[in-house]
Amino acid sequence: MGILAGKAVVVTGAGQGLGRAFATHAAGHGAAVVINDVDEPLARQVADLITLQGGKAVVSAGSVADPEQAEAMVDTCTAAFGRIDGLVNNAGIRYQAAIGEDEPHDMRELIEINVLGTLYCTNAAVKSMRRGSIVNLGSVAMVGQPTALTYSASKGAVASITAGAASELHERGIRVNAVCPVAWTRMAAADTKGVRSGPPETIAPLVTYLLSDRAAKVTGQLIRFAHGRLHVMGQTSPKHPVVESQEWDVDKIAEAFEERLEPEDPAWVRWGVKT
Repeated sequence: MGILAGKAVVVTGAGQGLGRAFATHAAGHGAAVVINDVDEPLARQVADLITLQGGKAVVSAGSVADPEQAEAMVDTCTAAFGRIDGLVNNAGIRYQAAIGEDEPHDMRELIEINVLGTLYCTNAAVKSMRRGSIVNLGSVAMVGQPTALTYSASKGAVASITAGAASELHERGIRVNAVCPVAWTRMAAADTKGVRSGPPETIAPLVTYLLSDRAAKVTGQLIRFAHGRLHVMGQTSPKHPVVESQEWDVDKIAEAFEERLEPEDPAWVRWGVKT
């Protein structure tokens, strides 16, 4: 019996990399798992591995950018295991391109997978999920990363999805969090400026924890896990002082910035990271 015993979980993009690590770790801790991936042979390899190790797994192959596939993977979960308790929105792509050189086709594809895929799968899951946990895959790239504008935008959207869904689903007992990891995967290799780090398996325990009932009080969080360091990330909030006036003009606004308001360094400067 493991920490996820009796739970049924869908993991998207689980044919390799982080998704594979999340799926096998969850199964190793008792979860029945739906393996989703656009590459069906890879998905079946993961499902077969879990089965050989005594776990339960089925495959639902297809792209998360297809809302019908999002519905299908949830239906597969409820048909095979009688319920859905968890969703890991892991499927995603990235590439490097300088601003002005980004191709519209590539931009659209990335947003459809990283953003719409997360929305479609979340939308489908909550129709059948009574209580449970959704774990999204974020990235510190959301604070700004050179030559990755579209990817950064997509992860900023994932952060907003996490906050919005956590707020709306709280009373239903559904928790929503986002993990912002660093691990050496095929997708990470697309970032030519990235720093090599640990394998995907180092991130999996955090996702398993968030899927479990032990994380019952954790929701709406952006959680950074990289290079052996774990911490919760600060989120958008007002910065004091708040300057008030009955009437505003350019001079008063300039005076406010020059004498009272203190703009802080951009997040990418404060973080000092490029991953």
